[in-house]
Amino acid sequence: MEFSVTILGSNSAVPAHDRNQTSQIVTLGSKLLMIDCGEATQIQLQRYKIRSFKIDHIFISHLHGDHYLGLMGVISTFHLNKRKTPLTIYGPRGLDEIITTQLKYGNTKLNYPLHFVRTDPDQKQLLVDAKKFMVYSFPLKHRLPCTGFLVVEKPGLRHIIKEKLLEQPLSIPAINVLKHGKDYMDKDGNVFTVEEFTRPPDPIRKYAFCSDTIFDEELVPYLKGVDLLYHESTFMEAECERAAETYHCTASQAATIAQKADVKQLLLGHYSTRYVELEPLWEEAKRVFDRCQLSTEGETYSL
Repeated sequence: MEFSVTILGSNSAVPAHDRNQTSQIVTLGSKLLMIDCGEATQIQLQRYKIRSFKIDHIFISHLHGDHYLGLMGVISTFHLNKRKTPLTIYGPRGLDEIITTQLKYGNTKLNYPLHFVRTDPDQKQLLVDAKKFMVYSFPLKHRLPCTGFLVVEKPGLRHIIKEKLLEQPLSIPAINVLKHGKDYMDKDGNVFTVEEFTRPPDPIRKYAFCSDTIFDEELVPYLKGVDLLYHESTFMEAECERAAETYHCTASQAATIAQKADVKQLLLGHYSTRYVELEPLWEEAKRVFDRCQLSTEGETYSL
């Protein structure tokens, strides 16, 4: 199953230097999830040819405008495109009121069901339990209630050893039983074991999104060993006091969290508009944690 992240917006509060505010698409096979929805997200969806009709879940980390002000435009575009399937939005207290008030005074009755799920800013919370994946929220420390998101792939099926099938052809029912991790007995009493005919399933993949948070080592348990971590890196170390005042992180602080959590890859983002060129942020982070890269709008990062 494809598991990837496409960046739609990588800047912080203000669009600048051909960079937009935070938004991204997580692809899980045929399912698309949107995480945050800054201004102009609907334009970015078109620019990067995202199959937006496949988005059934939108996750909003907090109510600073650069993380949700594009939401009304996306909802309205879905409506104008005659969407019929339900859309569920996960976010902090007050988000449902903001959206429904706009719909009310715009005299708009959507073509599709719109549901809201309130996130808990104080503890880890299971938000989605789908067939092939789960999505959790977890608390971040910012200037107002804020959560990160953790997308976890569910265990897949075991792999049939093709060479064994050449030696001993099996029926389709037998193969299905073995792939689900159970031994199979045929009508003659012959037993075909999981250990002999299959290999273990692929390792479970995990993606974590940490946006708008002060440097906080309490995040490490939520992020332990994830395949890809997107962590805000608004400032360079020269602005560390400013980062602390605004409850943001520097690139090297993001790298420190990645190192302590032993993640496989770190993706930097949420850049301050003061930085035209981003390589200096990457260089600072790389000195702490080598397996890091800059998030770039329009780029897709596979797990």
